[in-house]
Amino acid sequence: MELLVSGRPRSARKILADIGYYAGVAAICIPFVFVFYWMVLGAMKTQVQNTASPPLFWFSPTFANFYKVFVANQLLTYIENSFAVSGGATLAALILGLPAAHAIARYRQRGVAIGILLARMAPHLSYIVPFFILFQKLGWIDTYASMILSHLVITLPIVVWIMIGAFEDVPLELEEAARIDGCSRWRVFTRISFPVCRTALATATILSFIFSWNNFIFALILTGPDRRTLPVAVFNFISGDEIDWGGLSAAATLITLPILLLILFVQRHIVQGMTAGGLKE
Repeated sequence: MELLVSGRPRSARKILADIGYYAGVAAICIPFVFVFYWMVLGAMKTQVQNTASPPLFWFSPTFANFYKVFVANQLLTYIENSFAVSGGATLAALILGLPAAHAIARYRQRGVAIGILLARMAPHLSYIVPFFILFQKLGWIDTYASMILSHLVITLPIVVWIMIGAFEDVPLELEEAARIDGCSRWRVFTRISFPVCRTALATATILSFIFSWNNFIFALILTGPDRRTLPVAVFNFISGDEIDWGGLSAAATLITLPILLLILFVQRHIVQGMTAGGLKE
């Protein structure tokens, strides 16, 4: 059995393979899409509608939950704090991580790289007590400094590990030629290696920002009302008496939407950066 597609015969095996591929993609994507759909749906329901059994799919939507999130819970303050912390932690990780990754790649310091990876793999709860004691002694609780420094545990390993692979793919001959021409090591790094790795750099920056943006535990423990970030806004709708499902869903939607839009716009760069260096001649 063959079908003609654009003038070329297409076998039944190819058709079945395509059907299986799209069925697999749908099986993976549908649960995630449904979760996001249900979150948005819950954001437009009242508390009674959210707790109704069976669940309501047809109802009169309300935007009172979004108003509650913005006005009663100071969401704009949380947004400002999230951008300041995530942006500061990402910038600090780039400043520290790029030279470190270049040195590790060129001098084959695998032990250092593994140590950084282990630091990233360790549960964030293991850092909470040391960080809290340190920042309390310094008087940095509920400050941007404490949040940015703590988030380096998240952002720095991402930058280092992505950029190690990128720098290893830069031909050593380019750097040696620049050194022969009289360039210092710093000029070789900034003028030769750094521009070649722009795709990987974009990927490291985006992923670092996203992981920092989504972190919850550091903001919950190390901040007070002035420096809390967006993930804590969701936690504010959970109390010992009840869970405000509408407000919780509205806050989660507003937190997720910027990251979702960012990923949709830059997904090609992320894939290119993550696969750069994956193929060797």
